[in-house]
Amino acid sequence: MPDEEIKTVTEQKPAEPVREEGHLRVLRSWARDLFFSISISLFIILFVYQPVKVEGGSMEPGLQDQERIFINKLAYRLENIQRGDIIVFRYPRDPRKSFIKRVIGLPGDHVRVFDGRVYLNGRLTPEPYVPEEYLDSRSYGETKVPADSYFVLGDHRSMSNDSRDFGPVPRSNIYGKAVFGYWPMDKLGLLR
Repeated sequence: MPDEEIKTVTEQKPAEPVREEGHLRVLRSWARDLFFSISISLFIILFVYQPVKVEGGSMEPGLQDQERIFINKLAYRLENIQRGDIIVFRYPRDPRKSFIKRVIGLPGDHVRVFDGRVYLNGRLTPEPYVPEEYLDSRSYGETKVPADSYFVLGDHRSMSNDSRDFGPVPRSNIYGKAVFGYWPMDKLGLLR
């Protein structure tokens, strides 16, 4: 009699279909989590943060050629563009190209560049982000920045194609604020 009891206990194992349902439940859970993760990532990349690669040396020494950064595409929907911001915009002469420059003049400002030095509303503007060896001797006559436009310059003035060449940038061309460097790793951090 004791042998029969043991056989009965061992015969009551969980059936295989229950295991398969458990695997399907886990698989569905993973698929759901993966779907939501991809959806959130796409939303962030399409509407908030976008990774971009800097091409060229016009923003040296702050941003190097081939450096990878994130731009915030939502920033200027929530806040105003400020002097000193590093912006990404569609090049006014060819909207298929994107440029990255620093905002120097806001709408209504009077900007003049004399012997490589920037004068904003009649005053010499301190620019700690432009080392002396990156200045050039170009001059640019005084101009009033139009409404809904911004005067932009590269930090490496002798290598930059900027508002001195193509004029102020319309607000409608600006689509992001450079906020964070992530590659190479020694450049990891907030951009200034």
